[in-house]
Amino acid sequence: MLLSSPMYDDAARLRDFYATPLGKLARRIVGQRIRERWPDVSGMDVVGLGFASPYLRMFHSEARTTVALMPQSQGVVQWPHNGPYRSALVPEIGLPLRDNSVERVLVVHGLEHVEARQDYLREIGRVLMPQGRVIVAVPNRRGAWAALETTPFGHGRPYSVSQIEKLLRAASLEPVGVAPCLFAPPFRARALPWAALAWERIGNRLWPAFAGVVIVEAIKQVYAGIPIPVKKPAFARVPSLTGLSPVRRKSSQ
Repeated sequence: MLLSSPMYDDAARLRDFYATPLGKLARRIVGQRIRERWPDVSGMDVVGLGFASPYLRMFHSEARTTVALMPQSQGVVQWPHNGPYRSALVPEIGLPLRDNSVERVLVVHGLEHVEARQDYLREIGRVLMPQGRVIVAVPNRRGAWAALETTPFGHGRPYSVSQIEKLLRAASLEPVGVAPCLFAPPFRARALPWAALAWERIGNRLWPAFAGVVIVEAIKQVYAGIPIPVKKPAFARVPSLTGLSPVRRKSSQ
């Protein structure tokens, strides 16, 4: 009898995955590559979309503001565990953020689950300041993690680097860097964490096209003749950001 894999379209399941040894390993490896792209976010507003909260933690004490905005289709969990909550349930299109107000947007477990992909990326471009940057982390269509449904990276639509870059450019977001990661198959990473780290070093040198996850960073293009606005507070009024209780997506009847 075949056992069905969990459906990672629910915030509580995603949270539980990142509490497992394999999830902690994924967070460590993917988080390191994200940090390499953004070594200093001092005084910036950093917004996470999808389920980016495991990776926002490293920016929490450095950025001016960090907030995890989770889609209505997924549900929301409390984040962080201590202090004022900075997570909220939002629509995919129509973020409660002002135009040209955010320096950094981090998208994890987001784009691969979105139908209106171009509108989603244009919405990110709307809230980014001129020269603001976005990182999109998605399953690699040629990687083992996208082929196995036992982790969140095996759900949704996987992408190649060229597909992501094309989508970003169509939204006036110019790709400036690519970081492949998660080379060890998920089952091997679960059994031998130290071996998974060796796979990272070897895979990054020898077969980057077969990474489990690709991280693409892009910058918001600014065209001549468009004035750069004065910096304003990023967030429109969102009462749930100041006191949020756990909310889960309702099961379909």
